[in-house]
Amino acid sequence: MKNWSGNNRARFHDYASKCIYHITMLKAKEAPAFGRLAGDFRIPVGSPGSSYIAASPTGRAVKQALRLISDLHPALKLFQYALMPDHLHMVIAATDRLDEAIGRKLARFKFKAAELAQTSRIFELGFNDQIIYNSRSLDTIYKYLRENPYRLAVRRAFPQYFSKINSITIGNIQLNAYGNMHLLNNPFKEQVVIHRADSAAVKDANRNKWMHVVANGGVLVSPFISKEEKEIRKKAEEIDGRIILISNEILGERQKPSGNDFARCAGGNLLILTPTNPPISPSLSRADCLAMNKLAGMISQS
Repeated sequence: MKNWSGNNRARFHDYASKCIYHITMLKAKEAPAFGRLAGDFRIPVGSPGSSYIAASPTGRAVKQALRLISDLHPALKLFQYALMPDHLHMVIAATDRLDEAIGRKLARFKFKAAELAQTSRIFELGFNDQIIYNSRSLDTIYKYLRENPYRLAVRRAFPQYFSKINSITIGNIQLNAYGNMHLLNNPFKEQVVIHRADSAAVKDANRNKWMHVVANGGVLVSPFISKEEKEIRKKAEEIDGRIILISNEILGERQKPSGNDFARCAGGNLLILTPTNPPISPSLSRADCLAMNKLAGMISQS
């Protein structure tokens, strides 16, 4: 996982306002692991013996600091968290306006966790944030966090999972999928589509939203047809962003994506969805473009 900085904050958002966030913090390189992967990924998530993270002493210090998080401000409420060996996820709410930006509260949380662990630092600087709007389902986000150890276990057990073709159905559409299938389950997916009629202000606002989402661990979904959409994809890839690409180029069982796309699939940052039958003409018609954007919309809302 990569590090983040304050440059990834949403310029359009007041971080002292009443809001719910999904926060991710990285372990400092010099700090011990927060825990180790245990359990059996073949057992259904949530059942006895399924994949989980057995917390280390440092991880237990983080858990203790989480229980004290409301001491930082009475309006702060922790809804859910997932402790992983090298990072921490949490869903946290500011139930009223804070006296300072939430980032300052999180810095104090990090200090408290290090104090409890009896060391100088256990988290990297900065953090990842996703703003949870009313359109987002908290249950979907909770499920995503609960399944984090399972996804880690699968990736360790089956590295080839990220470089093979899987057959899937979305709606009533049959597709071949190549790359990181887990991207479909990411709760922070945003469709990238730029319309000719969009004003400069609308385009700028959408770019800011898309880049904030992808810079903070979300996923951009699109066929990336227009020049401006391709530019969004390029900028997302420059920061190792996660992408679900809707393509009209059929991938057969023995085919693989070309150079950069293959590397991004193997690295877990890209999922390519292509038609199975019937094939779509190589020259895109307006109907093809509309169908691909419709599929991107369906995926981003799931």
